[in-house]
Amino acid sequence: MSHKTKGIILVLIQFGLLIAIIGLPHGDVWAVTELVGNIAVLLLMAGLAITLFGIVSLGNSLTATPVPKATAVLRTTGMYAIVRHPIYLGLILIGLGLTVPAGSLFTVFAFVLLIVLLSYKARFEERLLIEKFPQYRAYAARVGRIIPFVGKLKN
Repeated sequence: MSHKTKGIILVLIQFGLLIAIIGLPHGDVWAVTELVGNIAVLLLMAGLAITLFGIVSLGNSLTATPVPKATAVLRTTGMYAIVRHPIYLGLILIGLGLTVPAGSLFTVFAFVLLIVLLSYKARFEERLLIEKFPQYRAYAARVGRIIPFVGKLKN
């Protein structure tokens, strides 16, 4: 399977999981209080802001899949100085913001699958970035993968 095909499949699964989190039946496993609702809104807003900032920061290097463009430029400043995959961090916060008010173990399961998928997707993307950018390995040794300070690449 080509990198491009694999990338497209990963993106489709990612959006499928986000849609599942939204569309799965809500439950009553935990109380959805006003506080829970407010926390969910804050998580959604933070996730959207981080995702949009990551998208804007990539500029012309942005691609729909984890496969870098031939003309891509390695970004290591701004949000990319804090985490290597800010868009994935934003998507996780969005997923959590959608999961919290659902009160359902089904949505928790879909959210956990989203985290596993994004972690796999980040590792797949990083293999390609290391091939394309020799300096990526040093960058990855300094900066956390999806969470600041966590998942630094060992030299």
